[in-house]
Amino acid sequence: MRRFTNTSKPNLATRRGAAVVEFAIMAPVFLTLTLGSIEVGYALNASNTLYGALREGGRLASQDWSTMLAPGETANAKVIQDIKNMLTASRIPGDQVTIEIVHAEGASAGSPFDLEDEDNYLQMFTITAALPFDQITLLPGNYLGGSDLQAAITFRMGRTTLD
Repeated sequence: MRRFTNTSKPNLATRRGAAVVEFAIMAPVFLTLTLGSIEVGYALNASNTLYGALREGGRLASQDWSTMLAPGETANAKVIQDIKNMLTASRIPGDQVTIEIVHAEGASAGSPFDLEDEDNYLQMFTITAALPFDQITLLPGNYLGGSDLQAAITFRMGRTTLD
């Protein structure tokens, strides 16, 4: 009885260079996914920082800030400058952020909200911030050109003391 053995060995010459070709195909995909994940991480971090700064600015706007204003400074300007300072301290270019304080409800919704106006007591106001994405991106090029990171938070105008 004869034994049949498979004596054919894979031809190594036909497999030579396959790893290089596979790497050449997969490297750009892997690099794109990696850099995209890093960019999303930066965007999420900046978004969380924007919300945190707006929350602190809204808390300040809702409190008794009358003793903290410099001569000639308005409450709106103080809140906006404090938000920008918080963002700058968090390594986000605060001078590039656009901040608005507007009415949140009623017939005045969307119009500027004056924090010093006594008629606005217990009214809802919204603080919005917009930051151009190209100010925080690490990648060269304009992949998300024209896109803004936006955050908004709504508060009720009230007065508590800052003891």
